[in-house]
Parts: sequence; structure tokens; C-alpha cells
Amino acid sequence: MAEHLMCDLSVPGRVGFRFPESDVPAAPLPDTLLRDDLPLPELAELDVIRYFTRLSQLNHSVDTGFYPLGSCTMKYNPKVNEEAARIQGFANLHPLQPIETSQGALALMYHLQEWLNTIGGFAGTSLQPAAGAHGELTGVLIIRAYHRSRSDTKRTKILIPDSAHGTNPATSAMSGLTVVELPSDERGNINLDILREHCDETLAGLMLTNPNTLGLFDENVEEVNRLVHDAGGLIYGDGANMNALLGIIRPADVGIDVLHYNLHKTFSTPHGGGGPGSGPVSVVEKLVEFLPDPVVKIIEEADDENGIPPLYGLVTPPQTIGRVKAFQGHFGMFVRAYTYIRMHGAEGLRKVSEHAVLNANYLLAQLRDTYHIPYDRTCMHEFVAEGRWPDAPDIHALDIAKRLMDFNFHPPTNYFPLIVHEALMIEPTETESKETLDAFAKTMIKIAEEARTNPEILKSAPHSTPFGRLDEVKAAKELVLCCVPEFAR
Repeated sequence: MAEHLMCDLSVPGRVGFRFPESDVPAAPLPDTLLRDDLPLPELAELDVIRYFTRLSQLNHSVDTGFYPLGSCTMKYNPKVNEEAARIQGFANLHPLQPIETSQGALALMYHLQEWLNTIGGFAGTSLQPAAGAHGELTGVLIIRAYHRSRSDTKRTKILIPDSAHGTNPATSAMSGLTVVELPSDERGNINLDILREHCDETLAGLMLTNPNTLGLFDENVEEVNRLVHDAGGLIYGDGANMNALLGIIRPADVGIDVLHYNLHKTFSTPHGGGGPGSGPVSVVEKLVEFLPDPVVKIIEEADDENGIPPLYGLVTPPQTIGRVKAFQGHFGMFVRAYTYIRMHGAEGLRKVSEHAVLNANYLLAQLRDTYHIPYDRTCMHEFVAEGRWPDAPDIHALDIAKRLMDFNFHPPTNYFPLIVHEALMIEPTETESKETLDAFAKTMIKIAEEARTNPEILKSAPHSTPFGRLDEVKAAKELVLCCVPEFAR
């Protein structure tokens, strides 16, 4: 595949752009800026355009194919969101402009904060966190600040179910808290007996992913939250799976104290290809004063009689945990989420979740007779199957994932959650059609047949991609950060 590398297209002396003759005397560059060991390619403009265009066409995206990546909510992003984010007044705004010249942006942020409060049942929201894990860190820091404000310094323990998102333990450890794992029961809920053992005066809180990474809604959520609250702890809600709950249940109503949203998942802003995320954090009334600095507020009320609109400004909460992000967060993501919420309205957001749950259960119904479902009950927006069979002992989840690529399907999440052996975590989202789901189910069933009749075709997959199966372990351990391949040196 060396012909696809830019360095192999290089022709000495070929250029894509020529600078005009300088009208000032040339000055030598400092030796520290000059290097002779950089094999930079010499290419015409057309060579560069064709190279990167071909490269882009090799990428799998939600615009070109089904993306059932579990726990990631890789749903279609309506293009109207992109158009809104490119409006000149938003795209060209600078965060250091005076608030008098930024009222449109501040108004959008204020209303987005209020809508997220309404959707979750909360009293206050910060838009600053840059993504989900950053929102987790912010939420746990708020919990820690709350306990410290009450001189309750003995609360240093945080409970995390084994069905939580994988970033939860790291978040808690970074916050200086001691992590205790809670096992799941036979139905995929938090084990209440084990939870009771840890509800004591050292408990800072519980990080609850609900629906959890098994795609299941915890049937005992109100009892779980009551036990933690009775012990003086707080409940952090991992809102990465809010796509299953919109308009159906408000997390604060069942006892969640602080929750992050993934705007880049639930509210359809682009992600997964290196683009920015956004993880706003919402809190109940007693935690509003600890939100990151600043939040958007109305600092002068409207004068309706004289046609003067309200004045929006940035306000510092009295016991803020401080700033967690440069400026106010990823503003382009706010515009996209605002557009998405406003176009759907309350009724439309509920339908989003209803259709996401319906699609997941439809797919589950088609696959449960072929793939073992370890926690087989009505799922929410996703479900977890096992990628193994007793009569095909050499086949693993990774082999199924690689074989799916031959049928132009992006693989589901592999080997997560860890409590399911050879896990395949599948999330269809609400934006996929019945025809797409049927095609995916048919392919998964075909692959299961191949696992028994022709296992080698799975073990050597993928076959239709530009590159075959890569040694992912070696690639991670032995990075080659150069455009010249090893064999061409």
C-alpha cells in the first residue's frame, strides 16, 4: 500500500504553490529553525487534493453507514445543526469580546442551561466541561466541595457499580477519593445487600450510570438513592445514556443530585472523529453555588414597556469549584444542541428516546436466539450480547467485529462492559431505519453461522478493506509517527 502514502508520491522539485518574488531583502533563518532530516513530500496541489480525498473516502462515518457503537450514541447529526453553528455571528465571535457585543451567544447559552435544567429536573447548569469524562470530574469535584463546605472531611469513599462507565473510577481517583466497586445482581441491577454494607459516615457518594452499560434501567434506583442519601452521601448521575430517558424520566426526580449530559451524544452534535465534545453538568438546588465559574445569568431584567431586552452576563457562583475549561466551553457544540432541542421540542425529544428504545429491543429480539444475552430482559437504548459459542470455541468478539467490516458495518463496542465475557455492546440509536436494522441482524446471524462452518473467514477478517487485520497491540506499543513506512526506509 506504499503507493497511497504521500511520501511515495513525492517528486523532487514539484510544488503546489509558488510565492511571488520578495520585495524586501532576504534574511537568513536561524539555525534552530532549520532541519535537514525531515523527508517532507514535494507534491502538486492536485496530488494533495486527490490524496486526502481518497483518504477521507476510506473513513467510516454515520453519514455513510450504520454505526452501532454501544454507549456512544453515534446517531445521525442533522445538517441544520451545522448550518446554525456556521452562522457568522456565532462562528466569528471571540470569547473575550465585551458582553454587550455577545448578547446573542450569551442568550443562547442561558436558554440552553435552562432547557437542560428542565429536561433533567435540576436547578442549575454549567456548560463548561469539554466532554463526558470532564463532566464526571466536575461533578465529583462539586460533591467533594459540598462535603468540605460542611467540614465533613471524613467522607472520602465513593461507590461505583461494576456496570458503570469505565471513566468513573479514574474520575474519582483524580478527585482524591477512594473507589469501592459494587457488584451487579443476577438481573443487572446494583446489589442492594453489598450497597448497604458501604453506606456509612465515610460515604461521599455513588456514581450511578442509569441506564447502565448493560443497557438496563436499574429497577431499584429509588431505593439505591435513598440508601445513599440516608447515609449522608450524594448521587452522581452519569448522563451519557440520556438518549433513553428524554421526556420519560427526569433524573433529579428519582434522587440524582448532579448529572452530566453528553451534548455530543444525546443532542446529536458530531463526535467520534476527533471533534470536540461537550459535557454540561446540572445540579440540584443545594449544589448550585458550587458550579464552575462562570455561569450565564440575566444581570438586568427586560424593560418590556420600552422594548429593551434582558442583559445577559457571566456570574461567579459563591462557592464555585473554579474554572474547569478555558473560557465558557465548546460554544459550537452549544449552538448545535440548542438547534436540536428547539427543533424537536418536548414532544419530539420524548419520541427520540421512545424510538431509540424501540430500535434496541427490536434488534435484541432478532438476535437473542443466535447470541447469548447474559442479562436478558427489556433493554433501554442498547444491549450487550456475548460474542462466543460453546460449539465455536476459537471465535471471539473481536473476530465478529472484524468480519462485520466486510459487510460495511462499523463494529459494536467490544469487551465492554467487563462483566460480560466477549462482550458485544450494540446501540442502534433512533435514527436508523427498520431496513438497516434488519440488514444488520441478518449479517450478525450469517456471521454466527460462519463461526461454526467456516471459522477461518472470521479469524482472517476483514477481507474487503484497504488493509487487512492489523496487529493492534503492536501498533499501540510501537508507534511509527512518520509518513515513510518501515519497508521503504
